[in-house]
Amino acid sequence: MIILEREEGRPESSEQANVIISALFVAGKAMSAEELGAIAGIASIGYVRKVLDGIIERYKNEDTPLSVLKIGDKYIMSVKEPYAARVSSLAGQAEISKGAMRILAYISKNEPIIQRNIVRAFGSTTYQYVKELVDGDFVRASREGRSKKLETTQKFKEYFNLSGGQ
Repeated sequence: MIILEREEGRPESSEQANVIISALFVAGKAMSAEELGAIAGIASIGYVRKVLDGIIERYKNEDTPLSVLKIGDKYIMSVKEPYAARVSSLAGQAEISKGAMRILAYISKNEPIIQRNIVRAFGSTTYQYVKELVDGDFVRASREGRSKKLETTQKFKEYFNLSGGQ
């Protein structure tokens, strides 16, 4: 049970924290403190962040296969290793095709990178895969002369759990 201190010093029941934990679990995606505060009925975003910090510490310190991570300005519930590797097949169909995954790995390793350099390395199918990645919000494309500059997005980091510790 999480007991939090209100700004006035009175203990706060764990009801709000439990609502936030439930929201993160059900959402299955990263959520902002503002979104979580609205769901939990907490107006103070600073207080929501304190609640979230308490939740993160709780999951770090308890013997549980789950963790709550802060990625940028959002929070997500995830499965700790080695459990993530053992249950990943249950997560459903991948959002990204194998070809697009190869291109995404290349972009993330070399970002920011010009699209024409990827086309030289992988061929003309690159255009199709880049469109898939941009449409899926894994890559951001911006005009750079006659080509495009490509770099990964926050969704990429969240999807592959690249920020935060377990």
